[in-house]
Amino acid sequence: MKKYLSAFVFTLLCFVQVLAVFPARAQLLDDPATIKQVQEAIDHIYSYEFEEAQVASQQVRAKYPNHPVTHLLRAFQMYWQYLPIQDNKAKSAEYIRTLNQCLAAVEKQYGKDSKNPEAVFFTLAARGYMAVMYNYQREFLKAVGEAQKAYNALTTSLKLTEKNPEFYFTTGMYNYYVVTYPEDNPIVKPVMIFFKNGDKALGLKQIDIATQRGVITRAEACSYLAHIYLEHESQPQRALVYTRKLAGWYPQNPIYKMMHTEALLLSGRYAEAEKELPALRKRTDGFYPIAWRTFQGILYEKDDRNDALAQREYLAALQVPHDEQYTREYHAMAYAGLARIAHRAGNKAQAKAYYKKCLEKAEYKILIKEAKAYK
Repeated sequence: MKKYLSAFVFTLLCFVQVLAVFPARAQLLDDPATIKQVQEAIDHIYSYEFEEAQVASQQVRAKYPNHPVTHLLRAFQMYWQYLPIQDNKAKSAEYIRTLNQCLAAVEKQYGKDSKNPEAVFFTLAARGYMAVMYNYQREFLKAVGEAQKAYNALTTSLKLTEKNPEFYFTTGMYNYYVVTYPEDNPIVKPVMIFFKNGDKALGLKQIDIATQRGVITRAEACSYLAHIYLEHESQPQRALVYTRKLAGWYPQNPIYKMMHTEALLLSGRYAEAEKELPALRKRTDGFYPIAWRTFQGILYEKDDRNDALAQREYLAALQVPHDEQYTREYHAMAYAGLARIAHRAGNKAQAKAYYKKCLEKAEYKILIKEAKAYK
C-alpha cells in the first residue's frame, strides 16, 4: 500500500486533519458546542456515515457561515466519500476549488500571511490537502510548491508543539518526512535546502505522542505511523499497534480494515488476518478486490503452502487497476508472490521478470530489497 504518504506532505501533507490543531486561544474554542459538532462530523466521516456528517457540518456552517472550517470540513468529507478522489477528475477539481475557498476565507478573516494560530493551521490544512493530491497524481514538484507556500505557517506551528498536544502530529510529521521525502524522491533535493533540518527518530516519538494525547489528530497520527512502519521502517509489528487502534475506533472504515489486515499478514499473524478477510471480500467495488485478493494470495502461499491457489489470487488482483495512494503496493506484493512461486517451480527467468515488475510498483523498502536481491 503506497498509502498515505511517501510524500512531501511531510507535515502539511499530514493534512492537519481538519482543524487538527486549534491552539489555546483559537476563536472556535470559545464555543464548545461547535467544537463538539466539528469532532462529531469528523468521527462520522471516518465511520463512513456521510449523511450524519453532513448534518453536523451544516450545524457548524449555520453558526460560522464564512469561517474556513466550513470549507475544510467539506473538503475532508469529499476526500473520504469519493476516495480515491485524485482519480475522479470532476470531484478532484471541485476539491481543489473548495480548498482554495478555504484559503480565501483565511485571508479574508485573518489577513494575508497572518500569524494568528487559527490562520496558521487552516493554511497548513488546505495547502496540505492540495499537496497530497499532487503527490498522488505524481506531480511531485507541485507538491513541494504547496509545501513552500505553507512554509511560513509551518515554521510558526513548530514553535507551538508544547502548547497543545495536537501539534505533536504536525511537528513529528515534519521532522520525519523532511528527511525521508527527498531520500525517496531525489528530484526535490535542490529545493530542500530551503527547509529546516529534521530528525526521523524524534519525529516518530512526536507522532506517537499525538496518538496518545491528541484528540482530533489521533486517527491521522495512527494511520501515518502505521504507514511509516510498513513502508519506510519495515517493522509491521510496530505498525500493528496503530492499525489495531484504528480498526477498533472505526470498524466500518474499509481503509482502516484494509490497513489492519495488511499489518497482520506482514507480521505473520495469519489466523487473525483470515478473520478479517470476509468483511473485505464484501467490497467488490473500486480497488478493494486488489487488496483482498492479494491478501488471500498471501494466506494461500505462506500459511496454506498452496502455490496454485495463491497464483490464482495474485493474477486476479493484477487484473484490477490500482490507484496511486492505496493499492499500488498490493500490485507489487502480487508480483513478488508470483516471483516466489515461479522460483519454486524452477522457472528462474519468469521469477526475474515478475520481480522486475514488482520493482516498477514497489515503495516498501523490504519489498524492494527482496526484488533486488534475486539473482
